[in-house]
Amino acid sequence: MFRKIILLVTFFFFLNTYSQETFPVYTDYLSDNVFLIHPSAAGIGNCGKIRLTARQQLFGLEDAPSLQTLSIHSRISEKMALGGILFNDENGFHSQKGIVGSYAYHLNFGNEFALNQLSFGISFMFVQNLVDQRFFSSRITDPVISQIVESESYYNADFSLAYHYFDAFSYFTVKNILLSTRGLYDSGYESLNLRRYLLTLGYYLGRDWDFQFEPTIMGQFIEQTGELFVDFNLKVYKEIKNDFQLWAVISYRQSIEGNELESLKQITPIVGFNYKRFMLSYTYTNQIGDVVLNYGSHQFTLGVNIFCKKQRSTGCPNVNSLF
Repeated sequence: MFRKIILLVTFFFFLNTYSQETFPVYTDYLSDNVFLIHPSAAGIGNCGKIRLTARQQLFGLEDAPSLQTLSIHSRISEKMALGGILFNDENGFHSQKGIVGSYAYHLNFGNEFALNQLSFGISFMFVQNLVDQRFFSSRITDPVISQIVESESYYNADFSLAYHYFDAFSYFTVKNILLSTRGLYDSGYESLNLRRYLLTLGYYLGRDWDFQFEPTIMGQFIEQTGELFVDFNLKVYKEIKNDFQLWAVISYRQSIEGNELESLKQITPIVGFNYKRFMLSYTYTNQIGDVVLNYGSHQFTLGVNIFCKKQRSTGCPNVNSLF
């Protein structure tokens, strides 16, 4: 009974607070997985990439919120790239499963060694939403509860730009550019406007140092609710051998305005390593503050680089992967 109460609270909190979500924006992008949130990152570097992630919240609680993704992207020619994402997002009695297809076009104004690249990307997604009402019960007949598995599907699209200049980089993405709802919530739960704007800025420094540093900042703005979130990130690299690299991230997310419940504050440490073409990382996210609605989440990311070419002499590790 207690488990059902917790899941119901989580479910309705999800509806009221995160109803603008299609594909969730977590800190997965910091695990060399920028393509998850910016379509213009498809085929951005010298390697194609396959990434598998598994995220779990409220660890140990049955049917707690969880997310799994499988992404792949690579160049198909000198300038063009394709990518795709499969995801399964579950939150108590609610779940959504989706597939995303992306196309990116890269214009390099530098040469094969120096990076000066402008990129365009667009993605289209198909999402199926489900609400399992079979275990909802009430002593009084409620016409809203049908006690079946309701299912609806919808489409949406993202548009993205990226610019890399030597060791500096930036991404801008408009998510959910189409006016569409998630189908199950047309009766006043959700607006047609799901648009979210993402801006990422970063710089890679210390190429000749013992440690390399990559400070980044990412802002995201939700048009309908006016919510503004900012991520402050610092990633540190240490090369142990030519084919083995350790790295760690500390990320802090702060809501600036628009959050009616509480000023959101999250701290996320990430540790990982790259070995030849493979990478593995662990992420822990914890909400801090006076009101805590998420008691921590755990995530693992496993990746492999494919179709690798020679590295450039400039550019962050996202475009200069080990191979």
